[in-house]
Amino acid sequence: MENCRKWKFQGNEGLTTASSITIRGVRNMLMDNLNQDDPRVVVPLGHGDPSAFPSFRTTSVAEDGVVHALRSGQFNCYSSTVGILPARRAVAEYLSRDLPYKLSPDDIFMTIGCTQAIEVVLTVLAQPGANILLPRPGYPFYDARASHSCLEVRYFDLLPEKGWEVDLKAVEDLADENTVAMVIINPGNPCGNVFSYSHLKQVAETARKVGIMVIADEVYGHQIVESIKGYLNISSDPPTFIQAGVPHILSRTDDEFFSRIICVLREAADICDAKLKEIPCINCRNKPEGSMFVMAKLDLSLLDGIKNDIDFCLRLAKEESVIVLPGVAVGLKDWLRITFAVEPSSLKDGLSRIKAFCKRHAKR
Repeated sequence: MENCRKWKFQGNEGLTTASSITIRGVRNMLMDNLNQDDPRVVVPLGHGDPSAFPSFRTTSVAEDGVVHALRSGQFNCYSSTVGILPARRAVAEYLSRDLPYKLSPDDIFMTIGCTQAIEVVLTVLAQPGANILLPRPGYPFYDARASHSCLEVRYFDLLPEKGWEVDLKAVEDLADENTVAMVIINPGNPCGNVFSYSHLKQVAETARKVGIMVIADEVYGHQIVESIKGYLNISSDPPTFIQAGVPHILSRTDDEFFSRIICVLREAADICDAKLKEIPCINCRNKPEGSMFVMAKLDLSLLDGIKNDIDFCLRLAKEESVIVLPGVAVGLKDWLRITFAVEPSSLKDGLSRIKAFCKRHAKR
C-alpha cells in the first residue's frame, strides 16, 4: 500500500459554489432548520411551485393531451434536438397571435422547462472575457449558470420607488465592448411587477444604444440560433410524448381555465398585501401586479436580536414552521421574497404566524 498513488480526481468545487446561491439551495437550508416536533403543517411561502395546491391544479385538457400522446405509441422514440415539429408548429402559432409578425417552427426550440432554456442561452453566449448584465433583485439561477459558464456578472438595480423599473443609467454605465446581453424578467420574479409598454420601449432603446441583446423571457436574437442548435445537439431533450401533447394543450385549453387561475392569484395577492400591512416591521412597498411573488423590506430596527434576513427566515422556520425566502438569495439583503401562490387558507395561516413571530420579537 505504501507505493499507491494519490487519486487525481476530485469534485468540481465550482458546482458547489454555484448551487449554493440558488433558491433551492437556500430553501433546503431553511427546511433543515424546521422544528420536527412542531405538529403544525409547514406553510411554504418561499417557493414558486403552486402545482401542489388544489386551486392551481392544471387543466384536465393538459393531462388528457399527454396521456393520449403516450397511449398512441407514436412517440416512443428520440426527439430531434430542437423538438418535434408538431410541438414547435403549435407553439409558433400560439405565440404569433400576439405578435405583429408570424413565427415559424424554425424559430422555436423545445427545452426541459425554463431552467434548461437559461442554461442553453447563457452557455452559447459565454466566451472568454464576456460579461452579462443581470437584474438585482433577480432570479438566482441566472447568476449560478453564468458563474458556471465563466461569464462575468454585472448587476443593474430594479428600483422599488419606481415600481421596480430598470435603472437604465446603470445599464449604460455597466455595458462595455465585452457585454453580450442583459436580462429582464417580466412579469417580475421576485418583485411581482409588470413593466409598462413605455418602459419596455426604453429598455429596448437603451440596449440598442449600447449594442447588447435583451434576454426577455424566452425571446432570443437570431444571431445565436446556430449556436443554440449546436448546444441542443449535446444536451437532453424534453420527453417526446409530452412534446406531442403540446398541440392538444394549446388548442383546447379555454380562457375559463386561465381566468380562474388569475382570479385565485388576484385574491391571494390582495390577502398578502392586506396582511403584510398589519406587520410593522415588514414594509411591502408595491402590491404585486403579476407573477406569484412579492418583495417586502424588513425593518430590523423594530426587531430584537434578529441580525439579518437569513436570521429572520431561519428563526421563522424553527419557531413557526413557515418558509419564506430571504431577500439576499435574490440579491437584496434584509428583504423577504414571499410567494402567495398557495391556497388562500394556507396563506392567511402563514401570514398570521409571521405576524405572531414579529410581535414576539418586537423591541419593547
